[in-house]
Amino acid sequence: MSSQIIPVEPFDYVVFGGSGDLAERKLLPALYHRQIEGQFSEPTRIIGASRSALTHEEYRKFAQDALKEHLKKGEYNEAEVAKFCERLYYVPVDARSDAGWDQLKKLLDEGKDRVRAFYLAVAPGIFGDISQKIHDHKLITKSTRIVVEKPIGRDLASALQLNDTIGKVFKEEQIFRIDHYLGKETVQNLMALRFANALYEPLWNANHIDHVQITVAESVGLEGRAGYYDTAGALRDMVQNHIMQLVCLVAMEVPSSMDSEAVRDEKLKVLRALKPIDASNVEQTTVRGQYRAGASAGGPVKGYLEELEGGVSNTETFVAIKAEINNWRWAGVPFYIRTGKRLAGRMSEIVITFKSIPHSVFDQSAGRINQNQLIIRLQPDEGVKQSLMIKDPGPGGMRLREVSLDMSFADSFQVRNPDAYERLLMDVIRSNQTLFMRRDEVEAAWQWVDPILKGWESTGQKVQGYTAGTWGPSQSIALIERDGRTWHDNL
Repeated sequence: MSSQIIPVEPFDYVVFGGSGDLAERKLLPALYHRQIEGQFSEPTRIIGASRSALTHEEYRKFAQDALKEHLKKGEYNEAEVAKFCERLYYVPVDARSDAGWDQLKKLLDEGKDRVRAFYLAVAPGIFGDISQKIHDHKLITKSTRIVVEKPIGRDLASALQLNDTIGKVFKEEQIFRIDHYLGKETVQNLMALRFANALYEPLWNANHIDHVQITVAESVGLEGRAGYYDTAGALRDMVQNHIMQLVCLVAMEVPSSMDSEAVRDEKLKVLRALKPIDASNVEQTTVRGQYRAGASAGGPVKGYLEELEGGVSNTETFVAIKAEINNWRWAGVPFYIRTGKRLAGRMSEIVITFKSIPHSVFDQSAGRINQNQLIIRLQPDEGVKQSLMIKDPGPGGMRLREVSLDMSFADSFQVRNPDAYERLLMDVIRSNQTLFMRRDEVEAAWQWVDPILKGWESTGQKVQGYTAGTWGPSQSIALIERDGRTWHDNL
């Protein structure tokens, strides 16, 4: 049974930063795919807005070039691209002055009855300025939403300030804090695995699960983000948002329904139950790393400081944490999380390792009995794998071997796997906030992360060097192996 595409009502999507990198690589291709899938109702428009002095036609050429570059082979259709470009408009605006705002208002007034979404694909420092200009120029209707990208602050205090600033103009139900990880098909399938099957939920607790690993590994380095990254680091850039959301989806209690508030209520409980990490235990439960020169993608690569063009930096490009959740379901079950740049490969996965069987009825000649694992691969090859012990075929007695029940989305469904932004952009129009972060979630995540940052500062915890193209510093291996466990590193 194939999924049914349900069109959304007509909308105007205003993308601030419309000529920027995110719009070029992700937003425009995602919206193009939604058009091809028949999800748009007419009239629907996409309006780019930024300081660049472009005409409508110049912006359409920019979008056409972006689609040519970033769509996969066979996805670029001349007729569909022409149709897509017809719905594109552009307005030069300045976030910190009134330049261009009257022109934007005039354009939007042509579609007063449509859903109106403002996507802030810009630096967080001007979120507040843009929000205020939207208010001052009376661009907010009863069907208006605003989408904000991470980072939401760089600590709890700045997150509170940013949320207050946006909250003065928009109601909470109008604010969509986007985390593209939550739009990934496999992440959503984690909820389906847990809540639509009788098999796993009875085992999803400390009685049966030994530990959980969450890895988000990147093989790339700074990729032109040196200015931002050196002020952020891996903890702020990945753990506070992406990885915390994955922890929540793994650990949350069963919600009363899939209503957005019910789901986010349960995620919030997980964040509030996280065992504090601060100066008293930060050196025992966290590892900071920074990549040195090495090899990646078959060739030599520079170290972090070289990419930073010299100087000294204690910014972490890798972090590993042993986290614990203080509640009945997860008491005593460690969550090992790690993320980093210039690692051995690009991989995002969740590994649930179940406890060993309490007693083996087989003699030693049968071989070792491994713990069962459920592996949920988010990228690059999205799928789910369940490891099991079976008898090795053939005569000669009982010999056990480990095999996997392996489900690849690409192989199983034989359809194009939509990009995460496609789902999330349409959820904004549908006003479905299930896969977006609520204000109290963002602040609860910072309440856990802030003491880690302060603990590193007060203890003087330095970054540990690791060679580019490896799995991080040796200290991260020690973090898990001193508990008698090991990282799952299969690419």
